[in-house]
Amino acid sequence: MIGIARMKLISLLFTLLLAGTALSGCIGGDGDDEGTIKIAYSVKDDYHNADSNPQVLADFISAQTGLEVELYAITSDGMALEALRFGHADIAFLDGGSAWLGWQQYGLDVIAADQKEDGSTYYVPQAWVRNDSTIQTLDDLAGVDSCHTGWLKSAGMLMPMGYMIGEGIIEVTGDENEIDSLRSTIENHFDTPNIPVKGDPYYGYDGAFRCMTEGLGDVAFVKATSYEDHCESNDWCLVRSEYRQLEPSFGQVPSHAVMVNPSHSSDAKIAAITAALLALNGAEGGDAILEGVLNTPGLTAVNSQDHLGSFSAALNHIPGLVTEYQGQYEQTS
Repeated sequence: MIGIARMKLISLLFTLLLAGTALSGCIGGDGDDEGTIKIAYSVKDDYHNADSNPQVLADFISAQTGLEVELYAITSDGMALEALRFGHADIAFLDGGSAWLGWQQYGLDVIAADQKEDGSTYYVPQAWVRNDSTIQTLDDLAGVDSCHTGWLKSAGMLMPMGYMIGEGIIEVTGDENEIDSLRSTIENHFDTPNIPVKGDPYYGYDGAFRCMTEGLGDVAFVKATSYEDHCESNDWCLVRSEYRQLEPSFGQVPSHAVMVNPSHSSDAKIAAITAALLALNGAEGGDAILEGVLNTPGLTAVNSQDHLGSFSAALNHIPGLVTEYQGQYEQTS
């Protein structure tokens, strides 16, 4: 009798073990914490507005998935990248540059992206000239004066320069592994490039557009929507017919991305996280979390190639950019 009882006990324990293994394969797996989702997020000591506390996001995801959700405190995008790389967190919210670095260098994946006010998840970088300019194509830009939004800005520098380097319109001057070569390349290709710093009247999107409008430069590297964005409230703007865009555009600059590490989170867990995040769109209390915590009107399901593809293609041609970004984000091995 004792032998039969022991056999029944062993059989029961084996069944429970199999069930536990199956569960960890569905939600856990690959070494992640079973039944727990960790969100890398910059957490404050105090929140004057309860809607901006990321804990409400964690509680929402927990209610949607039935899993425990924890906040993994970070203070920078670099810490968020490392949290994903080494499995300390399951999801993180990253800007375009750090998302590109995570995708290209560390195998991270994008599962969703912030929506802009028009519902899109990107904006289009574009070159603008005055309508009476002799410049007709991107090939005509050699030797002209250029207006940039700032140093290493996406639409004002990285996208146009990366695109034109990739197309063979611009040749890199200097060491391709040094970011200083980008400045040399710009100065060698254009006559007098205006690369403003913060506080300069020609800094930013409206500043670069004004730089071109007022004749300080012959071309402005800004957005496809720059006229609509800046010329309704600024008296320095000319009428719309006084401007034109150079074709083609330089690709798409992505909005903030929600990223995961498929090496540390199972497919089932990632799918559960994605579904929970998308449930914010239209759910009771979802709008408040989107606006208060994530600063966006909504989230859209995307993949890495669609969201980062053209952005990555341009940035891959910028000399020394990977090293520069790794330094900015304080990446370690």
